[in-house]
Amino acid sequence: MTTMKKSEFRPNDYVVYPAHGVGQILSIEEQEIAGIKLELFVISFEKDKMTLRVPTHKATEIGMRSLSSPDVVNQAMKTLKGKAKVKRAMWSRRAQEYEQKINSGDLIAIAEVVRDLHRADDQREQSYSERQLYEAALERLTREIAAVSGSDEPTAAKKVDEVLVSRAA
Repeated sequence: MTTMKKSEFRPNDYVVYPAHGVGQILSIEEQEIAGIKLELFVISFEKDKMTLRVPTHKATEIGMRSLSSPDVVNQAMKTLKGKAKVKRAMWSRRAQEYEQKINSGDLIAIAEVVRDLHRADDQREQSYSERQLYEAALERLTREIAAVSGSDEPTAAKKVDEVLVSRAA
């Protein structure tokens, strides 16, 4: 079973870690922790200046996955074009749901958060917490789109912005 997981991710692969977004596997190393030998993925999140070590046998269990396919990216872009679905629940409950969607690592769920929290110039101002969630979701979305398409983040951000603006028009 571990042989399958070992071959699933390789050094230099880009992966999505649910709580942190897109990172790159630098290496696979063995470390002894509390007397137990563990094989670990060393994942670098360049933008956050962070390195994470994830046990290889736990990687898929915690939701680490390969980058989305171009089909999933297209699906996410279609999701952005949709009409915002804002529930009438209290903000604290909606914020919690948005946070869960962002941390799920699911690109389409993240696109839903971006779609639901996006404000056109003529709409009311966002609250601080709304803006924080929106920016976190937008960053995750653009990072993965950039990694999948092989472009840089500003190009991906522009593509996402064009879709959001065309929806509002």
